[in-house]
Amino acid sequence: MPVQGPGPGGAGPGGAAGDPVVERFHFLVNAPALFNAVVTALEWDVFGHLSARPGASFDELRAAVGVPAHSLRVLLHAVCTTGLLERDPDGGYRNAPAATELLAPEGPDSWRHILTGWREIYYPAFSRMSEALAAGTNLALDAYPGDEPTLYRRLAHDPGLEAVFHRSMSAFTLKSLDALVETDEFATVRHLLDIGGGDGTTSARLLARHPGMRSTVFDIPSVTELAAGTEDRIRPHPGDLFTDAFPPGADAVLFSHVLEIFSGDQITELLAKAHAVLPPGGRVFVYGYNVSDDETRGWYSARLSLYLNVLASGQGMAYPARDYEDWMRRAGFGAVRTLTGYPYEHGLTIGTKP
Repeated sequence: MPVQGPGPGGAGPGGAAGDPVVERFHFLVNAPALFNAVVTALEWDVFGHLSARPGASFDELRAAVGVPAHSLRVLLHAVCTTGLLERDPDGGYRNAPAATELLAPEGPDSWRHILTGWREIYYPAFSRMSEALAAGTNLALDAYPGDEPTLYRRLAHDPGLEAVFHRSMSAFTLKSLDALVETDEFATVRHLLDIGGGDGTTSARLLARHPGMRSTVFDIPSVTELAAGTEDRIRPHPGDLFTDAFPPGADAVLFSHVLEIFSGDQITELLAKAHAVLPPGGRVFVYGYNVSDDETRGWYSARLSLYLNVLASGQGMAYPARDYEDWMRRAGFGAVRTLTGYPYEHGLTIGTKP
């Protein structure tokens, strides 16, 4: 009978027994392979099948997914090691509670869309991280056709991949959106200018919650096409964030998951443009990831910051809230404050035009 030796985190070369940092290290160095195993299981609908038939046998799963037995065996072992799948004493498989909640459901906010986008677009770029960070620019962008300086513009050359990207972005946006939509400050907004509003996901949810609100979605042309027709009260307005004027008439401006792409000077410039088109008493909202004030915590924020600098824009990060507050004041806003406690390391910074 095999004898269990020191495993990850046990005594021996792996480090002191029970050290959570050592345990995390051992998971981390295997995480790229295990991440892809989970996405493959999503593609094969393993979690969906086990949601419908908990305790399904190996042969039942093989018949459902239609792959070679050995391949399925290898994949199931990998996913079981993550704890997302469990195996019964009789050999049957079932979703762990976390998988039932996170991975079995389908819909516009499904993790299937999010993780597929990360696998196809985000994570391949990270193999260029050392040279990109050393060069101070997004060298991984070379993998995409075109000469535009950001991923968002180059994706316009590949509509299929652009759709994957926005489906992934929209799904993850929905994970943090309910808390934003329920924020009391939006109750009095009548006309929202949604800067970088993409396919209109955020505006549509806000309008559904606030029937008296309408929205103008401002984004590049290939993206505003995705927002067209989503809701009668949403008006797409194509344009460039820096070279085109923001349309007037709104009493509030929203930057949701937009400003982290840019440098502090660029963010101040965009906030000043928002200030210029708002009436006195108009408000600006900045919603997105906030790294901890001491910049030592936040897995999602760290991933985003690396993605931005290696691939998306070559600059920016998940800034701490105090940075956004400072930039708002520089742009002329007063009564600046940040609401915290939103999901996935998010915060909402608010300023009012005097």
